[in-house]
Amino acid sequence: MDARDRISRIVRSVTPTSPRPAHPSPRPPWWIRAFTTAGRPVIAVVVLGMCAPGEHHLAVLAGWDDTLAWGMAGVLAAYAGIAAAVASSRPAGAPGKRSAVAGAFLSLGAAMAAQPVSHMFVTGHLSSEPRTPLALVIAVSCVPPLVLGHLLHLAATPVRAAEPAPVEQAEQTPVPEIEPSEQAPEQPQTETEPRELLAEPPRFLTTREVAQRYGVEMSTVATWKSRGKIAPALVDPSMGNLYDPETLPPLASAG
Repeated sequence: MDARDRISRIVRSVTPTSPRPAHPSPRPPWWIRAFTTAGRPVIAVVVLGMCAPGEHHLAVLAGWDDTLAWGMAGVLAAYAGIAAAVASSRPAGAPGKRSAVAGAFLSLGAAMAAQPVSHMFVTGHLSSEPRTPLALVIAVSCVPPLVLGHLLHLAATPVRAAEPAPVEQAEQTPVPEIEPSEQAPEQPQTETEPRELLAEPPRFLTTREVAQRYGVEMSTVATWKSRGKIAPALVDPSMGNLYDPETLPPLASAG
């Protein structure tokens, strides 16, 4: 690539190609951002703390001892968090997306169902005397293995990479057909015609060429530049200052 082509590419690169956004969207006040950022984890901890006793109570009624029954609260909390995270992170149509969404709703439903059922036993609407109802024992006992099986299924389901969006091709304008009678007579083409049709890029002068043009040293050209007598048209990383010959002062006024 010669110096002319290189300079032409530099001139074209400084031309802006895309407009800047008119006005950025305003940010919410700081106190709203603080409530949103700090409020979500606080609410999550409070909700889990309120749901844990009911889930623990049902686990005790199903047959677990008092210490091991607290695992039911941890199982349902972890299940809800993992299923929600998988459902939100996988793209639409990916394997396991629907299963994760269903698991998130199922964990939410299980946590919601545990609270009223436990409270019914506490308030006396339901009784575990002389023994806990059989249906409740079976349902609560099946929760941990079902949760483990679904989480293993989500872990074993591969995540399909998102396919790149198809690139829209620009519409091509049809070229109108010209009747033979309307066609202009063919002109003999010469080898110089293609070059004449191409626009010649501007020819800039380096510091050495400016010095040779005025018959001075390169340091003199640098002094003229520092004093504002001449100004470079652009600066190339490898060629240095480049000057437009049309903006340089005439030879008679140099010095």
